[in-house]
Amino acid sequence: MKLVYSLKLFLISPLLFLSTQCLAQALSPAAFHQAPDITGIAEKTKTSPLDDSVFATAPNEISLDFPQRVRLVKLTLRNQERGWVDIQFRYNPVAGSNFSLDLPKLEPAIYYTADWAILGLNDRLIRGSFSFAFGSGAKRPSLIKEEEDILLDQRTGDGDPTTRFVTPPRTQIIINQDPPSFDPPFTIKLDADSLPN
Repeated sequence: MKLVYSLKLFLISPLLFLSTQCLAQALSPAAFHQAPDITGIAEKTKTSPLDDSVFATAPNEISLDFPQRVRLVKLTLRNQERGWVDIQFRYNPVAGSNFSLDLPKLEPAIYYTADWAILGLNDRLIRGSFSFAFGSGAKRPSLIKEEEDILLDQRTGDGDPTTRFVTPPRTQIIINQDPPSFDPPFTIKLDADSLPN
């Protein structure tokens, strides 16, 4: 009886391994999207700089004004190439409705995007973002993003709205660099003659 049971388990186990529950499944695009904000907080939030605004000079601070007390858990700033700017945001568990941070001197960029996330009522995670540009010849970030989408559609040729192009991170090319050299591991060879008496 024990042998028959073991044999059955041995024959069935590959089938269990290959069952649809065990096989890797492609993630649907919906797996990457967050549920919509049913609280309306993201729409009612006032930001400074305003979303899609253009300035002659770089702003000195960034601020968020929420319609109710929330816990701000994320506030990041990046340029269009996803180059992060250290704005010295640190999480503070105390709830508030107004948050502001002084900005460092911003380098010229096509546009900047601030991404934020809060914990609202019932600790529900709510996310939002806003973009701005500055300098001579600056254009509204929404126009630039629309141009990028058109270029992406031309590159891919499929017109699929779920296709998203992410700019690769900047790389530094180093030419004429000697390959690293490593010292080989040393060994100690002990002969019977070399041992002390």
